[in-house]
Formats: sequence, C-alpha cells, structure tokens
Amino acid sequence: MSDADLIKLYSGRILELAAEIPLTDRLDHPQATVKKRSPLCGSTVTVDLVTENGRVAAYGQDVKACALGQAAASVVGANILGRTRAEVETARDQLKAMLKSGGPAPDAPFDGLEVLMPAKDFKNRHASILLTLDAAAEAMVQAESAACA
Repeated sequence: MSDADLIKLYSGRILELAAEIPLTDRLDHPQATVKKRSPLCGSTVTVDLVTENGRVAAYGQDVKACALGQAAASVVGANILGRTRAEVETARDQLKAMLKSGGPAPDAPFDGLEVLMPAKDFKNRHASILLTLDAAAEAMVQAESAACA
C-alpha cells in the first residue's frame, strides 16, 4: 500500500469518527451480547443490547479495532437506538455490498458509512469494518429469542 493510498483510506473524517465512538459503556443487564473478531487483523467488537417492542432500546459497545473498524462503530453507535432488526440487517448487507461489490452506501440513518467507501479497494480491511453491524445483527436475533422465551 502506497503512502497516497493510506492517505486516501485514512481520511480526516474517518479519524474523527474513530476518535468519537459513542455508546462505549457496556450494559449491565443486556438481553444479548455478541463478540466478533476479525481473524485477519485481530480486531474485536463486543456489542450489548436491549430491545423493546422490536427496537434497540439500549446499546453498548467495546471496540478494539483499526481506525476503519472504529469509524464504522462510531456511525453505528450514533444511529442504532430505535432501529429494528430489519434495519440493522439491511445496513449490514448494504455495507457488505458497498465494500465487496461496489454497491451504494447504506440507506439512512446508516448513510454515514459512506465515508468508508475508499476501503472497498482494501479487502483485508473489510472484516474489521463489518464487525459492528455483524455483531449488532446477531445480537438482535438473540434479543428476540430471549424476549420470546
């Protein structure tokens, strides 16, 4: 990776987002907790959440990832409260398509993930970027199961 590629990839906005991750306190009594790890780079994200009426009511995350993974977690954390499982899964699928097959940025409210579009050319970074939405989507499934039990 050239210096120019790194500069393009790690834009000022990505670094700002990485420095301002919201909802970083873990929840005391989550309905679901999911930890995801990227085997390629070692990044990890742990998500706790509580749902009410099928929507995220409380959310906490512990993010140990590169700046790109942190930026993704920042956008997700700023927008996940009040979201449904379908919205989280759609955002995850759209982000994956944006990175892997040149799809558009995810729909609002997760459209801020567009800042990560330059990472589509860096396949070794995709897993770290996807960790938070992968974990959140899995946690939504677990929370629904817990609510039905």
